[in-house]
This record gives sequence, structure tokens and C-alpha cells, in this order.
Amino acid sequence: MTFLTKLPAEPRTIDEPLAHWAKENPNGEAVMYGPRSWSWAEWNDRVRRAAGGLRELGVGRGDVVAFLDKNHPACVEITLAAGSLGAAHAIVNWRSAGDEVDYAVNDSGAKILFVGKELMPTIEGIRDRLENVEKIIMVTPDGAEGDEYEAWLAASSPLDRPEETSPDDVCLVMYSSGTTGRPKGVMLTHHNMIRHTDNAHEGWGFEDGDKSLVAMPLFHVGGSSYILFSIFDGVPSVMTREPDGGSLAGAIMNGANRTFLVPAVLAQVLQSGEEAVKLFGALKTYTYGAAPMPSPLLRAAMEAWPNTEFMQVYGLTEVAGVITHLLPEAHRDTEHPERLLSAGTVLPEAECRVVDVESGEDVKTGEAGELWFRTPQLMKGYLGKDEETGKVITDDGWFRTGDIGRMDEGGFVYVEDRLKDMIISGGENIYSPEVERVLSEHPAVAEVAVIGVPDDTWGEVVKAVVGLKPGTTATENGIIDFCQQRLAKFKCPKSVQIVEALPRNPTGKILKKDLRAPHWEGRGSQVV
Repeated sequence: MTFLTKLPAEPRTIDEPLAHWAKENPNGEAVMYGPRSWSWAEWNDRVRRAAGGLRELGVGRGDVVAFLDKNHPACVEITLAAGSLGAAHAIVNWRSAGDEVDYAVNDSGAKILFVGKELMPTIEGIRDRLENVEKIIMVTPDGAEGDEYEAWLAASSPLDRPEETSPDDVCLVMYSSGTTGRPKGVMLTHHNMIRHTDNAHEGWGFEDGDKSLVAMPLFHVGGSSYILFSIFDGVPSVMTREPDGGSLAGAIMNGANRTFLVPAVLAQVLQSGEEAVKLFGALKTYTYGAAPMPSPLLRAAMEAWPNTEFMQVYGLTEVAGVITHLLPEAHRDTEHPERLLSAGTVLPEAECRVVDVESGEDVKTGEAGELWFRTPQLMKGYLGKDEETGKVITDDGWFRTGDIGRMDEGGFVYVEDRLKDMIISGGENIYSPEVERVLSEHPAVAEVAVIGVPDDTWGEVVKAVVGLKPGTTATENGIIDFCQQRLAKFKCPKSVQIVEALPRNPTGKILKKDLRAPHWEGRGSQVV
């Protein structure tokens, strides 16, 4: 077991590294957010005041507080402060509709709710339905006069971490993206987050003068786990409220040079002109994940930025974020170009099995099956849902991802599909990413999703939904012919729908359930 070399020892709780840097580098810049910034000593003082304020409001070990806002350093402060008390922080998707916010806040059992000013109308509409919330504290984007959060911090007395706080206490409740059914609250402990920060650290190589660009939403595990990298390493963070082009460009001009973003952002940059491409070339590290990266897009980015180190990560909320990574050297390995299609190798401390869905037995190397992982990063369980937890965690600690994949002889993992997204046509299993990879090579295709639609003869057949690049044209027959030249005919789409844009959730994942819904309406089940 290794640990980050800049810390004297492995911390017990996620707030300890901040306290360390407050002593070692008190005046060094810790975080920048718009026009405001705080040193390590100032940021640690804010966290300790937040801990004192929460304790004064009756928050203690085992309790939950919630946060609803766009990205804001206050969200991180509450994560660290609540965690130091042995309490958990539930971060709610700020793009949620009122009934979805109602569900998440009530499901978490939050006693205190922090809300961004612009989202207060949502809360006012459901206030009478928030069963456990005892107090609501409003946060403004800029700390302007009337900011209840800033006033609350100023009035609170700093509180050190209680001795009884344990590494096994839940510190975060992250709600799954909800691509099917109601989201589940994933309970992540201090130990989960610390081991993730250590295990996923390889490839970052923070150096003196580096700044970390934090743009992924904090309600996503990719945001809340990523911010810990810079905090644990003592590296300044530049946080954007949203991952829009202007904010990202501003962060880079302020010195941010290492980041984690979804592939869709990369596509927008490459289409924004020569100046944008040149500006983003200042990034030393571009890590991507949370959604598939089309091969042509990746190749274009690597050509545009030859000095940037690219890293892909594959993970799940249930394992605190990353579980496999494709490191920079593998991206530019000319002897194994096929590995660009993989999700890389498993992290330290993690074990991987590829399991036959029917028999439960491990498949042979190179064959497809369900990906199972065992790791100290694995969640404590789903909040209040022991039965659901039991469905995905085996008695001997293996997590069943619901993802179909394979592993080659070199230990590289290839994620082929979601188990529930597998298309079975005439008894043949078709993995949609394989078809999507081929269609993404079409010169006119910007984005694509492959789904199964009902067919009276074959049970299901393949349908492709595509968005075209600006200024290009394509026909249904032309796209099908392109695919048939590169794949077995049974894998190719029988129909193609051309749309302006594919539906995505806030983290960039394509919502295939929305694409399937019209085709399966009234059938009761998508299982043929």
C-alpha cells in the first residue's frame, strides 16, 4: 500500500490533508473561484468554522446534510466539515426538477440544506415536503451582501475534528445518475475516498506551479473525488461554476493546466477554432471519462495537442470514482494502437473478474462477460436499501457492475456495453459500443447511440440514432452501407434516425432509455 508522497502519512479522514497544508503552506493559494481566492490557512479556517456551525445546529456523527447548487467551494467546505464530524454530505444534482430534489433530500434524511440563491425558487415550491430539513442556508455565487452562508460562517466558532470520527464513517452520499428508475444514494466512507485518491493518483504527476482545473459537477463522483487530488497534493484548484467554454478558457488563462472533463467538452473545443485549440494546448494533462470517447475525436485531440498527456478513466459511483485507467504512455503506444479502445488496466488494490452472466463462472481471457471488481474503494452500500445493495455486492465482497466487458492477455479492460443495454437479435448478442465505434468513423457522424428496438421476427434489431457534424450530410442507407462494410451484417443497424443532438444527463452520458422509450411503449418490458 502506497500513499501520496507529499503527505507524512495516510490520513484517517478526508479533511486532514487540508489541515496539513494549512500548517505547511499557510499563505499558499489553495482555491480560486471567479474573482475570489483563499489560502490554505484561510480555507482550513472556513472548514473548521463550518464544522463548528454544523455542530451548533445539532449535526453529529451519523447525520446527513445536503447541498443544492452549481459548483461552489462551499460545497467542498461542507463535505470536509460534515465529514470531520462523522456526518455525511448528500450533494444533489442542481439540474433536477422539484420532485427529484424532493426525493433526494428526503431519501438522504438531510437535517440541514444549503441552497444556491438561483435555486431557491425550486426549494420554495417543495419546502413543505422536505420532511427532515430543520434549516435552509442560502449561498450566493459571489459571496455578495446577504449571503447567508458567509454570515453563518463568520458567526460560527471553529471546531477541531472530534476524536470519535472514524475512517469507516460515511462522508458522502452520491446519488446515481438515475438513467433507470429512481436514483440510489451511494454511501462512501472516508476510507473509500482516501484509498481512491491514492489508487487513482498514478499519471497525474503534479509539479510545482501546477494548478488543477475543477470543472466536473460536484454532485457527480467525478467532481467530488477529483477535487481531493489537489487538496491531498497541496496543489491550487481553479474551480468553475459550470464547464462552459468561457469559464474553462478563463481557468486556463489563470494557470490551470491539469483537468478531468467529459469527451463532449473536447469536441466543442476542437470545433471552436484555432485560438481555442491553441489555448487548450496549455493543458499538461487531459483526463476524460464518464462517457465514451469516439476514436476519431481522440485521435484529432492527440494530434492537435502533441504535448498533452491524455488519460482515460472508467469507473462507477459505487467504487468512489475510478476503477481502471488508460495511462498517458498507453495512449501514444504505437505498438498497441488497439488499446486506445480499452479502458486501461485496473487500479492498485483492485481485482477484476469477467463473469458469465448465466453461469456465474469466470469466462476465458478475451471473452465478454459482466465486469466484477473487489476493492477497498467499494461503497458501504445504498442508503436505506439493503436489498438493492445485496443484489450488487456478493458475500465475498465482489461488486457486480452491470457492465459487459472483456480483459485481454495484457490486463487491459474493454467495456463493451451495459448489461441491460445488450441487444439480442435472433439469438446473437450484439454489444452496442462495437457498432457505435464503427459508426463514429463515418466522416459525417459527430455522435451516435445504438439501441435495440422490437422486431416481430428477430425479437430485437439494431437502430442507430446519430447527430451529424456541422456542414455535413448523410443518408440512412449510406450510413447503413458504411457499417456493413466494416461489421458482420447482423450487427449493423436496420434503421438510422438522424437528430440534431442526442439526449444526455448532466455528466455527459447519453440517455439511451429516452431513445428506447417510444419504441417499447406499451410492451411492459424491454426484455424480449
